[in-house]
Amino acid sequence: MHTFVVLAYKESEYLEDCIKSVLNQKYSSKVVIATSTPNDFIKNIANKYSLKILVNPNPGQGIGYDFDFAISCGKTKLTTVAHQDDIYDYEYSDEIVKAYQKNQDSLIVFSDYYEIRTEGKVYTNTNLKIKRILLSPLKSRKLASTKFGKRLSLRFGNAISCPAVTFIKDNIKTEDIFKCDFVCNVDWSAWEKLSLKKGKFTFVNKPLMGHRVHEESTTTEIINERIRTKEDLVMFQRFWPKAISKLINRFYVKAEDSNN
Repeated sequence: MHTFVVLAYKESEYLEDCIKSVLNQKYSSKVVIATSTPNDFIKNIANKYSLKILVNPNPGQGIGYDFDFAISCGKTKLTTVAHQDDIYDYEYSDEIVKAYQKNQDSLIVFSDYYEIRTEGKVYTNTNLKIKRILLSPLKSRKLASTKFGKRLSLRFGNAISCPAVTFIKDNIKTEDIFKCDFVCNVDWSAWEKLSLKKGKFTFVNKPLMGHRVHEESTTTEIINERIRTKEDLVMFQRFWPKAISKLINRFYVKAEDSNN
């Protein structure tokens, strides 16, 4: 019924913790590793836990293509792409499978999440509060089934955490979910494309996995913020007229500046 595809990249010190978490689930899921960067580090961990490694035959095309390859590696009805730095709680797959069984017209089933920072697990902060407000429309099963409701939850930003998402491929009916030229907004773009399809965004309103937040260098942050600002504008224009998109984007940039 359900597969975790652990997307491994280079040599992450957190990969083994991620694998331990997906193997230690209340609901027994299949687990495989997908990678575009095969190496001895990944191979040794795979051997330790008797896991199959699936190597992307077309690496280097971009993160969106890597995600699509990872999803293709799942051969069950439900597939979760587990990001190598993240952690999945014991109840994650059990809750996701139960939610799917009640909502079999779902395109995606996803949970709330918490952040893993240097100080430990963080269940609430400004960022998480805002995202939970944005996801409010999807708490209604009726709205979660409509194009309006799905797009309402996306039009002010990306509140759906990619590693918390499980894909129902039979309902999605495409292998090009993430394929795009974005650097930062790959997942937001994917949800926007899926919002146009018939089917539900099923939200499990419980924090069932931990997303690791890395402290990046100042230079990397500046470069990424420049790219993100441009990509945000493109995304807002998928939901709003051009003039309103520019206003919303300007507001976001000012809000970011005030936080720095």
